[in-house]
Amino acid sequence: MATNRMHAMTLSAPGRPLVMSDLPTPQLLPREVLVKVSACGICRTDLHIMDGDLPLRHPGTVLGHEIVGQVVSIGRDVRMLHIGERVGIPWLGGTCGICTYCSSHQENLCDAPVFTGYDRDGGFAQYTAADERYCFHIPARYDDIHAAPLLCAGLIGYRAYRLSNAAQVRRIGIYGFGAAAHVLCQIAVAQGKLVYAFVRGGDDRSARFARQLGAFWTGSSDALPPQWLDCALIFAPVGDLVPLALRALRKGGTVVCAGIHMSRIPAFDYELLWGERSIRTVANLTRQDGELFFSELSRHPVTTHVQTYALSEANTAIADLRIGAIDGAAVLIP
Repeated sequence: MATNRMHAMTLSAPGRPLVMSDLPTPQLLPREVLVKVSACGICRTDLHIMDGDLPLRHPGTVLGHEIVGQVVSIGRDVRMLHIGERVGIPWLGGTCGICTYCSSHQENLCDAPVFTGYDRDGGFAQYTAADERYCFHIPARYDDIHAAPLLCAGLIGYRAYRLSNAAQVRRIGIYGFGAAAHVLCQIAVAQGKLVYAFVRGGDDRSARFARQLGAFWTGSSDALPPQWLDCALIFAPVGDLVPLALRALRKGGTVVCAGIHMSRIPAFDYELLWGERSIRTVANLTRQDGELFFSELSRHPVTTHVQTYALSEANTAIADLRIGAIDGAAVLIP
């Protein structure tokens, strides 16, 4: 059973480090569950919030939206989950259910969304609360630590993959080989795709990691691949990569920008876009994305590569993620 107080790492203002705080354990609304956090992955979106790229909603925010834990208490109207169950909590923590987007199966574009670790406190804590309707059951094959990156790196990566029409193509470029890319690369390879992994110039470590996971080719982000790409997924928040990806794309191909924030995209000649090439973005996720993704993992299991940190080491983990010192994903253990 939860105690009345808990430890959490909180953000007081953009540009400031996280601070260990003593907070009340969350009180539950009728459809909410209280989850004892066993693992929480660190996402690049957490860095964007810390850096002010995304405006801080309120001081004292508890970040973290790749959460795995056990339900220890339930609200009075909870029907889907039970005490003792293991659940995953993703970025999308709630929607209005009535806007045009929610009514047309596009809840990821909801006009009044609630995001975990942004609008409501997340998983950089011993406990967190979540709406039961937006939680996922985690496949038994994954332990808590290795399941955590699936809740955003996996989910957003898979949505980007679907939107690129990757299921119908052969050669897939991936720009930025971090947590999302390392999950998606394994799925694509298992489906018989040729993955072209683009990394920062001189980043031999990430190139080796990509090859270990089955990448067909690795090279610098500003290099041209030996063959035209059918589609390209950009996971690094670097606008300069958009024209570079277009330059490597065949006619009719798609570039998908998969992050929630990206630096300014430079001007480029229309010639790069001509030939029915297209650029699109990924916004959040839907619950259906989660169902499809975990179903895909039952057919093509992946191995998540993680580096673990204690909750008190969150700032160290974030610094390591920022400089690219982690192969795969960083995961906090409360």
